Amino acid sequence: MYKTKFEGFVVAVSVGFLLFGIIVVVFFMSWVKLVINHVRSDVTGRIPSFRMVGEAPVIPTIRVYIFNVTNADEFLNNGSKPIVEELGPYVYTERWEKKNITFNDNGTVSFNQEKLYFFDESQSVGTEDDVVVVPNIPMLSATSQSKHAARFLRLAMASIMDILKIKPFVEVSVGQLLWGYEDPLLKLAKDVVPKEQKLPYEEFGLMYNKNGTSHDRLTIFTGASDITKYGLIDRWNGKSNLSHYTTDECNSFEASDGSIFPPHMTKNTTIHIFDKDLCRRLPLVFEKEVVGSDDIPGYRFTPPKDVFASVDENPDNMCFCPQGPPCAPSGFFNVSLCQYDSPILLSFPHFYLANDSYRTALEGISPADPEKHRFYIDVQPIMGTAMSAKARVQINLAVSQVVDIKQVATFPDIVFPILWFEEGLNSLPKEMTSLMGLANTVPPIARAGLSGVLFALGAILLVVAIWRLVRGGQQVEFLASSTRSRQSSQQDERVSHEQRA
Repeated sequence: MYKTKFEGFVVAVSVGFLLFGIIVVVFFMSWVKLVINHVRSDVTGRIPSFRMVGEAPVIPTIRVYIFNVTNADEFLNNGSKPIVEELGPYVYTERWEKKNITFNDNGTVSFNQEKLYFFDESQSVGTEDDVVVVPNIPMLSATSQSKHAARFLRLAMASIMDILKIKPFVEVSVGQLLWGYEDPLLKLAKDVVPKEQKLPYEEFGLMYNKNGTSHDRLTIFTGASDITKYGLIDRWNGKSNLSHYTTDECNSFEASDGSIFPPHMTKNTTIHIFDKDLCRRLPLVFEKEVVGSDDIPGYRFTPPKDVFASVDENPDNMCFCPQGPPCAPSGFFNVSLCQYDSPILLSFPHFYLANDSYRTALEGISPADPEKHRFYIDVQPIMGTAMSAKARVQINLAVSQVVDIKQVATFPDIVFPILWFEEGLNSLPKEMTSLMGLANTVPPIARAGLSGVLFALGAILLVVAIWRLVRGGQQVEFLASSTRSRQSSQQDERVSHEQRA
């Protein structure tokens, strides 16, 4: 009786092991996801590799390539085809840090982003003192905006430019072009333009006022209440959306700043990034699997090829043309609504994905190479961490001919490239890749190992229990048979004894 109870207990334990093994196989990765979600939403900074606040543990760089105009006078006086020389890279290392951090009750955190730029001469082709000739963006923006103004205003503008000796091309240093120089037209505008239309500065630079703590207040989701929104923007300067475009979808802020994303991505995931200068959120879709530093597997996301397509090619882009046709040509995005109505068009470098006629309208620009000019981000899909990135964008000026302003009377309608830049990072610190490696390799191994041990223990115990039960039954049968034999022998002996008596 004792043996039967013991064997029943062994059977129960073995079945328990087998059932727990099945549970591990089915639910183990879900438990891992819960752990990862907890880690990702821990925004207190206790885990430096995944913190959302404080100083970033990576060192991004920005590489700038400038299109230096080598025949400005011939272009203006003789109508020659403009010739540009691509100079660069001029490389800056960046240090990012979040300032004025405030945690909110609704599962968000607010902060001001500080970006500091440090020129790296060792990686650059020259210095910030290198002189370049580029289109005069403030002047050409003003003349293009005056195209539909009253004729006397255009004539007055031409006279003012004569007095101030303002020309369509300027000769500035690389540092001035990026970080700012005093522009006489902006200085004049600050004095004569109505207060509600005043520009906030009298210097011009393509990265003017960006070296330091931003005045923009950003609020993002921590993931504490909804991990699917981890790292996504909730508000920008208190606003929940843009107001430039015609649909809620195109005005949406629901995107990442490009550094962190919600975890558990798949190849069907579409991620979005938002930057104030981009003036919209940019979608990125899965392109291919990649292997990053320390052999960490990841997914490469890149903008779809029709992201800047014309409305004829991609009707969804009609919302980005609130003033109606003519809209931006295919391959370009009009950011004038975010740049004080300056006719700035963004594209990918070397007019990648745009009609080749824009490139061949100038001399000196090589054909676009997707490997060098494509925009992409490599993401570790389990953690949602950007492993490497190359955010490549070209800044162009859409110049219009205005016959009443003699300074640009011979200037053809042309999309003039100013510069392109590549911002991003090549790899992550060892401490981060080590943790991502653990997150990627340990859970499957642990699930296989733990389930294998449980199945093995359950099977062994079940076999032992069955063997003991079978063996116990055989022993009982043997004992019964022996008993019957003894009883038969004893009976035979009694019968024999009675017969002799």
